[in-house]
Amino acid sequence: MWKDTYVHTYKRTYVHTYIHTYIQTYIHTYIHTCMHACMHACMHACMHACMHAYIHTYIHTYIHTYIHTYIHTYIHTYIHTYIHTYIHTYIHTYIHTYITYIHTYIHTYIHTYIHTYIHTYIHTYIHTYIHTYIHTYIHTYIHTYIHTYTHTYIHTYIHTYMHPFLYIRVQNHVTLWDYPLNVN
Repeated sequence: MWKDTYVHTYKRTYVHTYIHTYIQTYIHTYIHTCMHACMHACMHACMHACMHAYIHTYIHTYIHTYIHTYIHTYIHTYIHTYIHTYIHTYIHTYIHTYITYIHTYIHTYIHTYIHTYIHTYIHTYIHTYIHTYIHTYIHTYIHTYIHTYTHTYIHTYIHTYMHPFLYIRVQNHVTLWDYPLNVN
């Protein structure tokens, strides 16, 4: 019986100690190192994949919905209307004002400038240069051409054609009114 008790105690102690030691050493170590890491990695990958897909889908859907619904609506309703209104307002106020300004500028400044230019420069030019030129030209023309014509052609005509004819007529006692001058 002693032997049975000893074996029983020995077995119990030895097996218990051995199993505990084995479990603590190998199995716990395996669980903490290999399985823990593996489970952690698997769970992390699973969560990452699921969350990634969820986040991707949710955010993608949400952002697309938001963009298409709110931002497009905002752009088409408010910004479009604002730009349209602004451009129309700009065209009707600024450009019309600018056109009025140009009109006023043309009528006041350019009109005044042109009138001043015409009265000062062009009139001065006409009165000094053109007037003088015409005056000089006409005087020169009259004095040279007409005087030359008169002295050259008319005098020559008188001396050449009329003088001898008249002389002959006077010699023959024919008056000027008896025959026409161009009798052959």
